[in-house]
Amino acid sequence: MTPVEIHFTINGARMTRSVSPRLTLADFLRHDLDLKGTHLGCEHGVCGACTVLVEGASVRSCLMLAAQIDGFEVRTVEGLASADGTLSPLQSAFHDNHGLQCGFCTPGMLMTLTELLAETQSPSEDEIRDAISGNICRCTGYQSIVEAAQDAATRLGGK
Repeated sequence: MTPVEIHFTINGARMTRSVSPRLTLADFLRHDLDLKGTHLGCEHGVCGACTVLVEGASVRSCLMLAAQIDGFEVRTVEGLASADGTLSPLQSAFHDNHGLQCGFCTPGMLMTLTELLAETQSPSEDEIRDAISGNICRCTGYQSIVEAAQDAATRLGGK
């Protein structure tokens, strides 16, 4: 197949690349851009581990083609911390509230919750649980993730 040239912004950096029309966004991020924070679990859009933000909205990168990000802004988990490595309020809240155990679901959870906290300043526990309902975690039981999201909302000026 003939490669497609795409122009996009990833974690604030403007880029141009040629990609196969059939290359998934997840594989493009991990293999072509070396952004390994986006995890692949089910590769069917069910587990949420591969969640990234495209134009601020969470998407399953295993279900999206890299060619589809042409002209768009993409944010991955690597783009959450500041340039000097300081964790975002959400990442700090995950650390402080033990919102992760094995860490496999964490990038997808963080990206999903980043979208929620951008849209809802003080989400309720039910809103948080609804937002992360498409992300599977096999370790935490979700309570510490919910507590981390609530803490992050407070740190961001909510609650």
